[in-house]
Order: sequence, then structure tokens, then C-alpha cells
Amino acid sequence: MEVEVIKGSEEQIDQISDLFNQYRIFYEQQSDLEGATAFIDERLKNKDSVIFLAVNKDRTEAYGFTQLYPSYSSVSMRKIWVLNDLYVTKASRRKGVAQALIAKANTLACETGAKGLALETGENNIHAQKLYESLGFEKEQGIYHYFLTV
Repeated sequence: MEVEVIKGSEEQIDQISDLFNQYRIFYEQQSDLEGATAFIDERLKNKDSVIFLAVNKDRTEAYGFTQLYPSYSSVSMRKIWVLNDLYVTKASRRKGVAQALIAKANTLACETGAKGLALETGENNIHAQKLYESLGFEKEQGIYHYFLTV
């Protein structure tokens, strides 16, 4: 399978939104293609995130995407890219698509002088954990993540 990873733009909104909707369904959310499209459109227009899209050579088929948000470390005084979303279609899994997307995210981090990439995944997403660890990601120890719903 030949994969090209491109920076997503409004030109690919239909492909990105469809994948984003599938990603949300994977995480047990209700399908909402209209909402997914509005969310992605807003991210692209406001330049809130960077989206990479894995496609075939003629860009007619999308295999997966990743969405990264900028953040900052006050302690190190450097940018961090949060790899918030990563999704590969079921038919495209285990074919190097996720690795290609993460490699592109890593290139972005290097090019922007970032400290690194941060991500989180569910405890039961063993396949993703194995992939991340095989690519050099390290599970943080001694840190608890908290969240306040408002």
C-alpha cells in the first residue's frame, strides 16, 4: 500500500470529517457527520490545529488522519504538540499508515523546535500502546492526569 501524508486543508474537509466521525464512533460516541464537519471546518479556518491526512497517490482515498494541537511547557519554556487524534480505517490498519502519520507529526515537532509530542490513549487500547512504545514513546510514571468537567 502506497501512502502519502499531506497537510489537511479545507480542500479535504469531506475526507477528514468522515474519518473524524469514524474516530469518534470508535470512542463510543454517536455518529454526527454534520457536527464533525463543523468541528473540523472551525479548526482549519481558525488554524487551531494541524491535521495530517494519509491518502493514496491520487488523493482519492483517505486511509487515516492525525490532529495535533499546540501546547506549551512552562518549565522547559518550549512548545509541545499534543497528538490528540489518530485514526486509521479498519481496512488500512497494520499497513504502516499510523507510523507514517506519526512520522509526519514528529517532523512537525522537529521543524517547530518543539520539546516533543504528547498523547494519551485508553487503558484498553493495547494495539495503540504497542505501536506508540515501538516508536519510542514512553509511558509517563509518577504523574496523575486530572480533568474538571465544567
